[in-house]
Amino acid sequence: MKMHCKVWLTQDGKALMGSGRAKLLMRIEEYESISKAAESLNMSYRAAWGKIREAEERLGFPLIETQVGGVSGGGTRLTEEGHRFLNRYLEFQRRVDAEARRLFAEIFAGAP
Repeated sequence: MKMHCKVWLTQDGKALMGSGRAKLLMRIEEYESISKAAESLNMSYRAAWGKIREAEERLGFPLIETQVGGVSGGGTRLTEEGHRFLNRYLEFQRRVDAEARRLFAEIFAGAP
């Protein structure tokens, strides 16, 4: 028997942050590109941009900042607030997973 636990945050009944948005933000941080991040997750650019904008509207602060072209080229990065929020979510998810595993082991110990 295995335990699975999925954690997501909502606001006014609408998704705010879950594993999908967290992965998207981590990939944006890695690739510095929404399109490359979306592609790596088999998601359209439009869908990725929509998920980010929805979360930003609900949170009341920007998660990403985009720089257009120029000498060093364009790119997208997480804002300070976006980075902090992502790290808080990941820490919360890590702790919930750890506690869920502990409870599972305690409650289902020796269960068939």
